Amino acid sequence: MKQLLVYLKDYKKECILAPLFKMLEASFELFVPLVIAAIIDRGIGNNSSSYIYRSCGLLVMLGLIGLICAVTAQFFAAKAAVGFSTGLRHDLFSHLLGLSYSEIDTLGTSTMITRMTSDVNQAQTGVNMFLRLFLRSPFVVFGAMIMAFTIDVKAALVFVGVILLLSLSVGLIMKYNIPMLKQVQMRLDTVLSLTRENLSGVRVIRAFCKEEEEIWRFTEKNTELAAEQRKAGWLSGALNPLTYVIVNLAIICLIRVGAVQVNEGVLTQGQVVALYNYMSQILVELIKLANLIITLNKAIACGNRIADVLSVKNGMEIPSAIDVSIDPEAVNKVEFRHVSLRYHTSGDEALTDIDFTVKKGETIGIIGGTGSGKSSVINLIPRFYDATEGEVLVDGINVKEYPVDVLRQKIGVVTQKAVLFHGTIEENLRWGNEHASAADLTDAVHAAAADDVVAAKGGLEAEIAQGGRNLSGGQRQRLTIARALVRKPEILILDDSASALDLATDAKLRDAIMKLSYQPTVLIVSQRTSSIRHADQIIVLDDGAVAGSGTHEELLDHCSVYQEIYASQFKKEA
Repeated sequence: MKQLLVYLKDYKKECILAPLFKMLEASFELFVPLVIAAIIDRGIGNNSSSYIYRSCGLLVMLGLIGLICAVTAQFFAAKAAVGFSTGLRHDLFSHLLGLSYSEIDTLGTSTMITRMTSDVNQAQTGVNMFLRLFLRSPFVVFGAMIMAFTIDVKAALVFVGVILLLSLSVGLIMKYNIPMLKQVQMRLDTVLSLTRENLSGVRVIRAFCKEEEEIWRFTEKNTELAAEQRKAGWLSGALNPLTYVIVNLAIICLIRVGAVQVNEGVLTQGQVVALYNYMSQILVELIKLANLIITLNKAIACGNRIADVLSVKNGMEIPSAIDVSIDPEAVNKVEFRHVSLRYHTSGDEALTDIDFTVKKGETIGIIGGTGSGKSSVINLIPRFYDATEGEVLVDGINVKEYPVDVLRQKIGVVTQKAVLFHGTIEENLRWGNEHASAADLTDAVHAAAADDVVAAKGGLEAEIAQGGRNLSGGQRQRLTIARALVRKPEILILDDSASALDLATDAKLRDAIMKLSYQPTVLIVSQRTSSIRHADQIIVLDDGAVAGSGTHEELLDHCSVYQEIYASQFKKEA
């Protein structure tokens, strides 16, 4: 939590003024019992109406000044807290976007969403409450004790005992409550993950009639969260009744001591009332402090969770510039030199000794069974992951020597899952190149065989729903291909991006890509041999290793894995 305090550095003035005005409010509040004591002893005792009126006017003035101080303190506290959360949320979002796929896979989407929303909001509330009350409450408690000493030392000793006993109780509760609250947030992550999974896959759940089973799973996890919350809430909830019991016992002691002192003529009735009022102030402030401690415990637990995410560093070393110059005459565009890959979340190798070369302008097909490592291979080229062993080269330079933005400007990637963002078709296409001309957009749409999609939706200004929900799977795929083509990439990666297209549209798309004027190097990942049979070279993967490479005809002659895939799709021809 301490490392998050840096986000308050631009609000030093507010962090000083907020508690300062709160203490000013508390100072005026501490004078109120003395004024009331004077009213009882002098005004009522001497039957002086004028003195009572003047004293009541003084009470009103103290109340108004206290109100102004309280509102001012609240303004500065809110300004600092909102500024704190704004800066924190911005940096957390930037940090998450800067992590590699490996770290994102480890953290998990639900965890990152919880940190960005619930945890940051809780930390903001903690900062706000801290600035408003953390100094005010102790100030009133110890101030009331000091004021009690000015009235009577013997009675004031009751205040000392109460404060020591409550401090010990609060310290013990905090010690055990903070870990419990952290556990609550972890349970919340689990519930959020399950909710997100169910909402995104609601159609599949209904198709398989799994509603009851998923409701049972959610109920189980929600019950665990509730049990953890009750456990933490029981302990933190014990603060209020404990405070009431201790302070009310102290009030009984105080009244008894005060009665004896009045009987002996040491104290006046007004002074006893003042002592009682000071004890009541302590009670109110300790209740506030107890609630504040609960809020701060939650904020600290959430702040520590945010700090844990911020402490996760990108495992990739990214240079600021290329140390060697790119050879424009280089023949090879992409090279894999004995590359192996092992994911952080897996003990086995996803890729083993991958070795092949792609020349400029070539079209390469990559095929294999499910889980054979096709997507893993192409994810190494834009450096979404780093190879565990071996080298991946683009234009003769190891991808690890490129600044990420320079490397990825050369590459157009169409991922396995077609992802579009809320906005117009044109806004989505300009993700490829924000400075693209209208002609560039039109050419990219035509090359991606998406003319009919744009026309059907009413042109490039047509709205796309979040995730492209108002489009079919094939329409989404064609628009994501168009988005990649707008960039006019030197390397075009199509990761099973035509799976939702019919064979005629797929053929039309491949033909248009082959005729592109800038002749990119194309890598096509596909499950269908029909999509890659005309490629210059086909690489067959099996269980993370290269099972064969060559043209379609060559592989049909000597690669058993390719023969099996082809036979399963074209039985009669096979």
